[in-house]
Amino acid sequence: MLDYLATDYAGAVKNGAVLSTSEYAEMREFTATARQRIQSLPPTAATPALVAQANGLIASIEAKAPPAQVSQEAHALADALLKAYPVPTAPEHAPDLARGATLYQSQCAVCHGATGRGDGPAGLQLDPRPVNFTDQTRADQRSALSLYEVISQGVQGTPMASYATRLSSSDRWALAYYVGSLAYTKEARAGAEAWQHDPAARAQISDLKDLSQARVAQLAPVLGMAPARAILGYLRAHPDAVQHALTGLPLARGRVAASVAAYRSGAKAEAAQLALSAYLDGVEPVEPQLDARDSALRAQLETAMGAFRTTLSSGAPLGTVVKQAGEVDALLAQAQTVTAEGSDDPIATFLGAFTILVREGLEALLVVVALLAFLRKAERPHAVRYVHAGWVLALVAGGITWAIASYAISISGAGRELTEGLSSLFAAAVLLSVGLWMHQKSIGGRWQAYLKEKMTMALNQRSAWFLFGLAFISVYREVFETILFYAALWSEGQEVWLLSGIAAGALVLILIAWVLMRTSRRLPIGTFFSASSALIAVLAVVLAGKGMAALQEAGWVPVSIAPVPHIELLGIYSSWQPLAAQALVILLLAAGFLVNVMRGREASTGNRVPVAETNDR
Repeated sequence: MLDYLATDYAGAVKNGAVLSTSEYAEMREFTATARQRIQSLPPTAATPALVAQANGLIASIEAKAPPAQVSQEAHALADALLKAYPVPTAPEHAPDLARGATLYQSQCAVCHGATGRGDGPAGLQLDPRPVNFTDQTRADQRSALSLYEVISQGVQGTPMASYATRLSSSDRWALAYYVGSLAYTKEARAGAEAWQHDPAARAQISDLKDLSQARVAQLAPVLGMAPARAILGYLRAHPDAVQHALTGLPLARGRVAASVAAYRSGAKAEAAQLALSAYLDGVEPVEPQLDARDSALRAQLETAMGAFRTTLSSGAPLGTVVKQAGEVDALLAQAQTVTAEGSDDPIATFLGAFTILVREGLEALLVVVALLAFLRKAERPHAVRYVHAGWVLALVAGGITWAIASYAISISGAGRELTEGLSSLFAAAVLLSVGLWMHQKSIGGRWQAYLKEKMTMALNQRSAWFLFGLAFISVYREVFETILFYAALWSEGQEVWLLSGIAAGALVLILIAWVLMRTSRRLPIGTFFSASSALIAVLAVVLAGKGMAALQEAGWVPVSIAPVPHIELLGIYSSWQPLAAQALVILLLAAGFLVNVMRGREASTGNRVPVAETNDR
């Protein structure tokens, strides 16, 4: 009713004078009825504001206010109603326009005419005459949702009856979208290209809900009248284009543009949330493909988008925000080109699968090999099974994760980054303590006392389960990320090359494990403890950087750009926060190593036998 009023008021009043007494009386009746129905709804916290808006609309109509003002107030009240009383405002799936055209000819053309001009044989006999759907001035004020409601509810006091019992909801949506496209058939021809290359349009329409509520009059101030008609006409005629286009990198570009628009309007929190969504919902799902084809670009894009979010959250000047948004959009456009060009490249798929497995698996492999080598050096073969159980169960859990991600639920980008970040920081903390402990045993012959003690006392249950937990978390955090990468690459249709890359990567990891285990057996035990403590210390530093970077990508930690190279293998990122986390771990390691050395010297001094006493003996 409010939408109908917003559209028809211009035919009742102009320049403060009544053009049609009957139309003006109908406008007054509609506003009074709208207020009455608002008051009859179940009361909510928004009811007083809604009634106040209705009173303001009534006052504007009584004062014969300009049509633009009445239209704006009516649409604002309708939007507030939908927010206060949420109801379905969009179809579940993209409407079938062919079905809509068929329904129009069988149900509507007799009154509205074959082409929608309101000149059907029955319509010519009606008073008032049926709506002319090709009238752009009128169509500019209508949304597909309002047309759907008219079809569903009918219009009281007119020949327009309700079709709620005669047509299904999907048929009514198909009919509404078809009718809503009739005014823009010529403009829609240029709409496809405009839609693909206009970030501002994608910022305004991100899903079927936005499309169903969109009006040309609403979009024109942002896009311009001609582009708004072309884009909306195209999307109403091809609603599936929204679902196909607004995924991945196009979605990210739209969200970045929307974040700038929100920031410009003063909604800084919304702007930051849109920027975060641009990465998590747009970039994260296609990150495996991008990483397999241009890992440097992927790293550059992650850093730029993180810095953009920090700029939004810090309240920077609008000019700075616009500049950074432009830089991010350029990187997203470049990434879009890279992923599109390489989508059918089998060599890229093979190299991507191989690189991902070797890169992600190496860290976990080093931890597991260090634990196994230590247990063999300590002659504790019965504890080896706990380590093997840990990494085997981690692989099983990874398979379950893949099944869940593929067939049950969709693991969000935020969930993925949080899992990776928190597990990395936990593993870094554990490895920090293990590294300090191993360093302690490598000083002053303490390893000999340790082994002597272990010869007479079996490894306790707590230590065994600790080894299991460390092996599990170290492997699962890598498996979790790798599985999700492969799930994304699998969908590209290069399964043979993907599996070949995985097999080649697995062979390389097995070879590395064999070399490390063989080398560790030949090392003197003191040297082994020293080398192992150094290796584990380095891994703790690497995981601290990776964990902090993952939390940045999840939006938990801000991003401050640092003038350092991006070396992902070492967990070094071009941001101060991961570097600070790594510096803290290095300081703790240095302090712990220093304490170990000092205590080792004290122990050696206390255990030294005087020369005179030795001679007497």
